[in-house]
Amino acid sequence: MKLATLRDGTRDGALLVVSRDLKQAVPADHIAPTLQAALDDWNYLAPQLETLSEELTQAPSNRAFTLDPATLMAPLPRAHQFADGSSYLIHAELIRRSRGEKEFPVWWKKEPLMYQGCSDPFLGPRDDIVVADEDYGIDLEMEIAIVTDDVPMGIERDKAAPHIRLFMLMNDVSLRNLVGRDLEKGFGFFHSKPPSALSPVAVTPDELGEAWNGRKLRGTLRVWVNDKLLGEPDAGEDMQFDFPRLIAHAAKTRALAAGTVIGTGTVSNRDRKRGAGCLFERRAEEIIKKKEAKTPFLKYGDTVKIEMRDAEGGPLFGAIVQTVAAPAKRGAAQAAESSDPTESAESAESADSAESATIE
Repeated sequence: MKLATLRDGTRDGALLVVSRDLKQAVPADHIAPTLQAALDDWNYLAPQLETLSEELTQAPSNRAFTLDPATLMAPLPRAHQFADGSSYLIHAELIRRSRGEKEFPVWWKKEPLMYQGCSDPFLGPRDDIVVADEDYGIDLEMEIAIVTDDVPMGIERDKAAPHIRLFMLMNDVSLRNLVGRDLEKGFGFFHSKPPSALSPVAVTPDELGEAWNGRKLRGTLRVWVNDKLLGEPDAGEDMQFDFPRLIAHAAKTRALAAGTVIGTGTVSNRDRKRGAGCLFERRAEEIIKKKEAKTPFLKYGDTVKIEMRDAEGGPLFGAIVQTVAAPAKRGAAQAAESSDPTESAESAESADSAESATIE
């Protein structure tokens, strides 16, 4: 089944069941008020949601309505936890090669990189990417994300897959020119990782058909910047750390609560004819080939579109479509009071090291 969250003025929105073609939706508030509530009692509530989904497919009720993605929040507007990995080693290799590095750490293919990202809020599929300064190096990252149920600490990889409840698409927004400053402080990403956006709907594993083999999700993701195709990699190819491995890694020292979101990191293939999953990769390729990055990061007014279709060409998750925007204007006095005179200088300094500091 496919689930979404309607924007209704509350923090967590209202749960919807969505038709497989994403054209119709029906409120599911009589079963569970929110997606998080459904996840908290999944074994009891999921069969009821499934019945509602089948009813919507066979004979839409008078409660059904035409779905408009612009009315949706993220499926999980705020999650208990967001852990983002780096599953596609070619992405990291490109970045390291652009820095002139030829040797890789001994753990390179044994253990995924992972950091704890911003889980409150997640942006809706049509929400603007609001950034305070264009000079922060605004980038997109095309990813797949999963949502888990309660996962026990120390779970083994071979027992992790049944804990996957939902799949989504993600645009993991990155501010590349702030990365260097973050990492210099020794505590990892913070300012450089603002809220990410999620697809219009979250789908259960059974909706994925043969594309899902219990470890990896095969299928082409596509990303456009200003209507120009940036990349179309296959999510199932070149994935060094599969979804069960990511879950096991995240749960090594802690239990994961129902509603935990885990991302793959930038989806990328070794066949570079498939393009890039983020602008940072394109810039790394330019540095490797021409010794200079020409591709600009995103600016105000630029648009990003990310989608993945099913085997028949139909919409699987719906599309993430976002515009980069400046914050709402404030009074001059308020802006002067809240501004940090060192911020611009620090951003400029970290920009020099950002290209060589991150591999996520």
